[in-house]
Amino acid sequence: MKRDFTPDMYRSLLCALQQAGYVFLSFEQYCLADKTELPERFVILRHDVDKRPKQSLCIARLEHELDARATYYFRVGKESNDPDIIHKIAAMGHEIGYHYEDMSLCRGDAAKAEQHFAEWLQYFRQFYPVRTTCMHGAPQSRWDSKLLWQHCDYHDYGIIGEPYYDTDFSDVFYLTDTGRRWDGYKVSMRDKIPQYQDLWNAAGLTYHSTTDILAAIEQNTLPRHIMITTHPQRWLEKPADWLYEAVRQSGVNIIKRIMIKVRHDSNC
Repeated sequence: MKRDFTPDMYRSLLCALQQAGYVFLSFEQYCLADKTELPERFVILRHDVDKRPKQSLCIARLEHELDARATYYFRVGKESNDPDIIHKIAAMGHEIGYHYEDMSLCRGDAAKAEQHFAEWLQYFRQFYPVRTTCMHGAPQSRWDSKLLWQHCDYHDYGIIGEPYYDTDFSDVFYLTDTGRRWDGYKVSMRDKIPQYQDLWNAAGLTYHSTTDILAAIEQNTLPRHIMITTHPQRWLEKPADWLYEAVRQSGVNIIKRIMIKVRHDSNC
């Protein structure tokens, strides 16, 4: 049996989707499209580059070989922001976006956060004419960076879309590898769609492993419109790196469960 969360398994997922008739879109393409003219089956491919940008380059090359265009959201820190890699990914035709966490970095100061957002958006526009942006969950932070938009409007900066605001999740099913599992909404602080998750669960649209998704594709039970979010640093080939990430993420998931319980109890 193949190890899950490897580049080879990701390739298998993309190939199975292609063979089932799904068309791959970047988030920018989805935002610009006339929703009545979208393909019958499509997948919005989104990647959050939280760390290990070299692994994002590996995934970008794999997608390029399969003629699959995707969106890569980069953070400002050096653990994500590698100019050479951003250039290379953009040169393949992938969309580049800003993975913002300005409210977290500015400790809840909305005025400073807006200025920080504007400055870094301009920085990323040297690589690509950035038109979409996506929040970084930053589970360890008390500040949800989406709160910035209670104080300003990203459209004023030429942004046409933010996945959590501008995706029609009544029509688009959401899959994310948060927690290094496809049912990671159970241990996610912010990367989830709570208003629709219960409906998806009731419909049986829950998957733990990539193998589960492949089975749903084969059985033709996967929804026709999907957004898939991955964190490329989790999709590793070398066994030692793969094992380290698996063990590390298991520990992180335990901590997240505790944090979620504490926050829930404090709100009761």
